[in-house]
Amino acid sequence: MEKKTFVSLEKAREIMKTIPTPFHLYDEKGILENARKIKKAFSWNKGFKEYYAVKACPNPAILKLLRNEGFGADCSSYTELLMSDAVGFAGNEIMFSSNVTPAKDFELAAKLGATINFDDITHIDFYENLIGCLPETVSCRYNPGGLFNINNAIMDTPGEAKYGLTRPQMTEAFLKLKSRGVKHFGIHAFLASNTVANEYYPALAKILFETAVQLQRETGVHIAFINLSGGVGIPYRPEQEPSDILLIGEGVRKVFEEILVPAGMGDVKIFTEMGRFVTGPYGCLIATNIHQKHTHKEYVGLDACAANLMRPAMYGAYHHITVLGKENEPCDHKYDVTGGLCENNDKFAIDRMLPKIDIGDILVIHDTGAHGFSMGYNYNGKLRSAEVLLKEDGSFELIRRAETPADYFATFDFTGLFQEGQPKRFVLKDGELSGAAL
Repeated sequence: MEKKTFVSLEKAREIMKTIPTPFHLYDEKGILENARKIKKAFSWNKGFKEYYAVKACPNPAILKLLRNEGFGADCSSYTELLMSDAVGFAGNEIMFSSNVTPAKDFELAAKLGATINFDDITHIDFYENLIGCLPETVSCRYNPGGLFNINNAIMDTPGEAKYGLTRPQMTEAFLKLKSRGVKHFGIHAFLASNTVANEYYPALAKILFETAVQLQRETGVHIAFINLSGGVGIPYRPEQEPSDILLIGEGVRKVFEEILVPAGMGDVKIFTEMGRFVTGPYGCLIATNIHQKHTHKEYVGLDACAANLMRPAMYGAYHHITVLGKENEPCDHKYDVTGGLCENNDKFAIDRMLPKIDIGDILVIHDTGAHGFSMGYNYNGKLRSAEVLLKEDGSFELIRRAETPADYFATFDFTGLFQEGQPKRFVLKDGELSGAAL
């Protein structure tokens, strides 16, 4: 599959006149078309809802787009709950799936009326003692342990994951929750990450549907929904075939009708919590080549670094790279594409064959619409970049400004650190930082 950009050289230059690189750019048209395809894929289930994983791209403008399409928000922290509330998500539009959960997070989730997805059986007592009661609808996260296989291929190792309850604990938890007044139950599981195998969701659904039937018979509870969580991946590499969400949805439907309908559980709602699949391919990091180095290898140095996109440095993850304006030129030069951090793993690509790159060339690093900006950090005093939304009509909107040195210094307390007569703090003036050191 050929990797194409959703932004042209001309459009990138237009944006750069007002927003300097590096910045993350998101494709509104692509996100909305994909959201509608997801809804179509599961339209056979009347209660279907996608709870977008906020951690994938926590920007209010992106969340607002998805809320307008009827999506919910999957939150895992206090600040994600705050952001979802600010955007307008409320009540059961929010799924709170957390682990090692602080008391204040549960308190806010309860205040917002979010659906609680318990990650551990001990959280039941913790939550009830904290809040004073349990909600009528509660979900529990299931971890079957062992290995997760599809067609005899190991997809992931749930037994090594820190998440979820064991199978005996699921029965114990449901009985405990039922005895304390809970009326409607959900089951949630996440067994593999970033798989483009169309068989993943149907295989996961089979496990959860069979477990749901068993739990209903063992405990007599009403299972209201089954949450397939995330894990549906995207083709980071050109040779990968993308997931077919329509085929995936049909696969889940077949398993639903084979297992749940005969058990009298045809009213169960299907939920998903995709992040990467929803927005991943519709974001990219735009950066400029500002330096080249010719030593033991050929290095291209960008004005972006791992602080803007951590995945290649952290996981050795592949992100495709396009040199704008040179899409049709031969990839006959081998480069390490690097950033400026004082870490040797600050590389977006290693030994990557690309067209000849010149100083000033604009590079597109693909598939950063999920777990791109959101994983940014400030090591070496690097500042997080801007985020820009490319609108359906071709215009663009700054949806997060770039950080400034003032942002970096804002949380420090400089009291008593300066000599007499020097400024007591750093101040922002006309977008620039001023103070004792400047």
